Amino acid sequence: MKNTVIIGATTNTSRYAYIAAEMLFENKIPFTPVGIKKGSVFGKEILDLNDKPIIDDVDTITLYIGPRHQPEWYDYLISLKPKRIIFNPGTENIDLAKLAQENNIETVNACTLVMISTKQY
Repeated sequence: MKNTVIIGATTNTSRYAYIAAEMLFENKIPFTPVGIKKGSVFGKEILDLNDKPIIDDVDTITLYIGPRHQPEWYDYLISLKPKRIIFNPGTENIDLAKLAQENNIETVNACTLVMISTKQY
């Protein structure tokens, strides 16, 4: 089944990245949470983004970090070889989108939460 990597994962229940993890979990969509804060979400340990963890078989990256914090992670995100990157509202980044497209990665400006709830995921 398709694996989604949540970049910007958090244990803060009021954040959209947490709600995305919850929706992925409830819809039985495999996910890997990656962030800068320690903790776990829905039984999965949040991997430390600073360690640039190796993750295999990535279908989707859903971004929850803003564009000004993204450049240091460009190479890492591309190295995961996702089929697509979802730029959630507030994370849109023309430079990263262009780099992704140059690496044959589909880019989508959309809301993961809406995509899941409307069965477009």
